[in-house]
Amino acid sequence: MKYFFLVLIILSLNSCYSLKNVSIPPELQTYYINKFDNKTFNSPPVITQLFEEKLLNKIRNESRLRYQEIDPNIEFSGAIVGYNVLSVAPEPNETTAFNRLQITVQVSYENSLDEKDKWQQNFSFFENYSSDVNLLDVQDNLISLIYDQIVEDIFNKAFTNW
Repeated sequence: MKYFFLVLIILSLNSCYSLKNVSIPPELQTYYINKFDNKTFNSPPVITQLFEEKLLNKIRNESRLRYQEIDPNIEFSGAIVGYNVLSVAPEPNETTAFNRLQITVQVSYENSLDEKDKWQQNFSFFENYSSDVNLLDVQDNLISLIYDQIVEDIFNKAFTNW
């Protein structure tokens, strides 16, 4: 009976792992992330580099694809098109309980091996922070959290069709 449960656990763990790259066809071997433009006027200057680095690390760590600048099978490009700070949850006396940082990234995806496999889409996410906190004090952490979700959404769209 112990062996049965051991085998069952091993099979279930193995099946979970094997699903990781199921949607990446075997002929796809390489990817490239083109420089993203910054089309916002009020964002930190390094915002595009931070995004490119997050996307690069996600694909490198969670797929079998190799980074290649010349003739890649898959290419990502786009721009940061939104960096907005909004007041949320109004309170009496024209104050707010918290603020929201929202970032929108426009992404183009192109598969050079399949001319039908290309798309362009905006991905957006936000994080809230207390209105009594200075944005500059929490900005780096908020950007990182927002990019984590946006990159996850892009990865899922590109490789798992979620």
